[in-house]
Amino acid sequence: MDSLTGFIVFVQVAETRSFVAAGRLLGVSASAVGKRVARLEERLGVRLFHRSTRSITLTAEGSLFLERSRRVLAEIEAAEMELCSATDVPRGRLRVSLPQISALMLPLLGAFMRAHPAIELDLDFTDRMVDVIDEGFDAVVRTGEPVDSRLSARRLGSFASVLVASPDYLARCGEPQRAADLAQHACLHYRYPNTGKLEVWPLQPDAEGADLRLPTSMVCNNIETRLCFALRGLGIAYLPEFAARDDLATGRLRSVLAAQLRPRMVDFQVLWPSGRHLTPRLRVFIDFLTARTSGLPGSPMTD
Repeated sequence: MDSLTGFIVFVQVAETRSFVAAGRLLGVSASAVGKRVARLEERLGVRLFHRSTRSITLTAEGSLFLERSRRVLAEIEAAEMELCSATDVPRGRLRVSLPQISALMLPLLGAFMRAHPAIELDLDFTDRMVDVIDEGFDAVVRTGEPVDSRLSARRLGSFASVLVASPDYLARCGEPQRAADLAQHACLHYRYPNTGKLEVWPLQPDAEGADLRLPTSMVCNNIETRLCFALRGLGIAYLPEFAARDDLATGRLRSVLAAQLRPRMVDFQVLWPSGRHLTPRLRVFIDFLTARTSGLPGSPMTD
């Protein structure tokens, strides 16, 4: 059992590249993780990690041992899967990465926890393009088309985006009638965390606005900030329709330049490593998401 614990600790450190992060996931201190790794290295007679004050990286021996360790833990997981299938009660930890916009899925995730109390959700909200396999995630929810051939995917649905502003802002600053008018307005932008580029607003080109450069009154990397600032009358934002739907319905926000936006639908996917037996907890998670989103993540998500 002590050797098995060593495998688990080693894999967590290798996947997080941090004693602190590994300890947090395992519920122990960073010093306890460091001692466990040191004992493992002493028993094996090799150094598994290159350590510095800023980073931890695998040695060549560590990379080889990581592959074998994952294989050992995968066999144990497969045995656990068979036992869980026999008892018909999915259980265990499920590590899932979701984009920032998935914060709006919280009611759905809460409903999943109530339906499967024996499953421990470990949720990581980030727009960073995580490496599902190398970082040890069971599944990820992402927008756009899958680009990693090592992953299986199931489409959950799609959503459109809209330009919005508050009535107060439009009363103070005027309502733009064409794309070129945006040059005189405060524009609230989204920056992609992986590339640093700003999201393009898909406006229909016209003679005066084809080469329009929009003001960057504010730039951020999440929905909540742009929605909050738009509601406070600080500018015009390009937001997923489902994020602005309630405020549009109540009149707290108004649609802007709807006729001049090119239609652009963005797909929502759940992805997981290919070639692995699906554990019962992962299978019920995928099935639950698929059934409850009903093909449209932008739709209201209730219990």
